[in-house]
Amino acid sequence: GGQKTSKDFLMGGRSMSALPVALSLTASFMSAVTVLGTPAEIYRYGAIFCIFAITYGLVVLCSAEIFLPVFYKLGITSTYEYLELRFNKYLRLCGTVLFIIQTASKPQSCSTLYTGIVIYAPALALNQVTGFDLWGAVVATGVVCTFYCTLGGLKAVVWTDVFQVGIMVAGFSSVIIRAVVVQDGIGRIVNDSYYGGRLNFWDFNPNPLQRHTFWTIVIGGTFTWTGIYGVNQSQVQRYIACKSRFHAKMSLYINLVGLWAILACATLCGLALYSIYKDCDPWTAKQVSALDQLMPYLVLDILHDFPGVPGLFVASAYSGTLSTVSSSINALAAVTVEDLIRPYFRSLSEKKLSWISMGMSLFYGGVCIAMAALASLLGALLQVALSIFGMVGGPLLGLFALGILCSFANAIGAFVGLVSGFVISLWVGIGSQIYPPLPERTKPLYLSTAGCNISSGNLTSTENPLTTVFNTPTAERPALADNWYSLSYLYFSTLGTLITVVVGIIISLLTVLTKEDFLSNFSWSKSETVKKVEVLNWKRFTVVAEGTDNPAFSHIEMDVASNKNKVNGLHI
Repeated sequence: GGQKTSKDFLMGGRSMSALPVALSLTASFMSAVTVLGTPAEIYRYGAIFCIFAITYGLVVLCSAEIFLPVFYKLGITSTYEYLELRFNKYLRLCGTVLFIIQTASKPQSCSTLYTGIVIYAPALALNQVTGFDLWGAVVATGVVCTFYCTLGGLKAVVWTDVFQVGIMVAGFSSVIIRAVVVQDGIGRIVNDSYYGGRLNFWDFNPNPLQRHTFWTIVIGGTFTWTGIYGVNQSQVQRYIACKSRFHAKMSLYINLVGLWAILACATLCGLALYSIYKDCDPWTAKQVSALDQLMPYLVLDILHDFPGVPGLFVASAYSGTLSTVSSSINALAAVTVEDLIRPYFRSLSEKKLSWISMGMSLFYGGVCIAMAALASLLGALLQVALSIFGMVGGPLLGLFALGILCSFANAIGAFVGLVSGFVISLWVGIGSQIYPPLPERTKPLYLSTAGCNISSGNLTSTENPLTTVFNTPTAERPALADNWYSLSYLYFSTLGTLITVVVGIIISLLTVLTKEDFLSNFSWSKSETVKKVEVLNWKRFTVVAEGTDNPAFSHIEMDVASNKNKVNGLHI
């Protein structure tokens, strides 16, 4: 608790080095959804999910070379401050509000809504398989997270994440090692997977309606994940907290190695799951009620003779939850203080802001526990709400890309672009929830229960038990349902980003022609616009190696962009 200012609390005093930050970025990427969900995804749909390795490489490259230099040089605490500097304070408010409700379409979305599910989902899966007390787990998770976020701020979040990565890798490793022993070597696992059609790496079908193909994962995945790594507060806040820009870039590249390692672990777990249960699928045989419970089921099945080891796996699932929730709480506190409190209460001292930051952490911790309770009541409904809010990530990424890459874009263009991107994304998103894509689009693989000796009478092997639920009103599916609404979920973000950028550029070019007459009515806005454009005209190659000594936040850094004293009045 040695935080003197809100900057210390929210940014770790901008003194972090690359390795802990890289591990922390990796940890919050790995929520319990990754630990429990990815192996089940590979078990059900095959190892094409591995193509995400290429996606992660592209995402880290974009984040480190396009977004990081801009955010780092401006020395901002909230990424949405950039929107005010580049456009105006109304767009900053739009960005902040969208973030607080829900930001990106993946488990890292770091929002109050999602955090509820992140706490609740693993508690439920473990409760159903191991009998672990459900509400005890939910409340304990929420309280522990809130406690160390409130006391320690960003430094606590980063250092606890470092330990949690270790526990998660250990949990995965124990499962993989034991599965290899049970199956007499890794060769048999690969062989079973190959003959079971699970090694379906290369599917170059260009059809954007197919759920996972090489192209949907590489193109759609890159847009979806850049929305998280490039502009999402919870990730950006950490790499900006590094002590120099070199450390910030390094943290992203080291984190890439971590992402690959975790993907490899999850894939091996998924293939081991298939190899062990290829003749008797526990899900079809009603041994577990959801695919997420397959991993805990496998752990109890193959590790029950080793006291303490199933506990290690439970710990790894919870580490995933803790790291995601803690980064959410810290990011939400940062955005609230920087975007909603500081600009409107300028008289507050740093000490008071530091206390307010702590209070916000405490408040959001409580909200997250409340959201977990809500998730238990509205499980499926909340998932739908999330997927819909997931559409927000694309338009927001488009908004930042417009600001950074198009020097002529203006606030009107940006706003119209954001709204149109949001509306179209929402349209596709809601449509795809009402009319889920048909199984030939999602391509679930064959699961067999031929080898089961359970006398439940339900032993016919099945392609996909879920399709019966969805496909009853086949006759009423409108024409849009099988093309527009069947778009792969990975393309929702891409669609939002591209529409925001294209509309933004067109409207900006149209308004530039009439802008002079319009702005002449407001003398103040004219001078301010000129000022902002000069600060943010991002000249990539003229930048000297700035930021090496990096006093937590100084105007010297800001002046690098234009070597005159233009900025001082602008960003205090």
